[in-house]
Amino acid sequence: MFVLETIEDRVRARLIKYLGRDDTGIRKEVLKLFLEGGSFTTNDVYEQLQKRGYNVSYRGVSAMVGLMNTRLGILSINVTGDHNIYSLKEDYREIVASVLKNY
Repeated sequence: MFVLETIEDRVRARLIKYLGRDDTGIRKEVLKLFLEGGSFTTNDVYEQLQKRGYNVSYRGVSAMVGLMNTRLGILSINVTGDHNIYSLKEDYREIVASVLKNY
């Protein structure tokens, strides 16, 4: 039997796998930040993580956000200004919320 996997199923599976390798909880925190809404530069994400008590480097945050954008495909990116501005794609909001709730 051949089962067609939906894009949503693939995104959900990638998210679960991504969070499965999250030893510090930082990935979950970044996903929560995007879920809370708004658009963020890498620096915004970095500052939010610092405020929430995470010991992170700017380069580490930059790599993490970039990876979320390319590997997970859940972020939209606006490159018109001096800095890339990331936000959670509306289509994936529910998937991210349900994965975080169950994780």
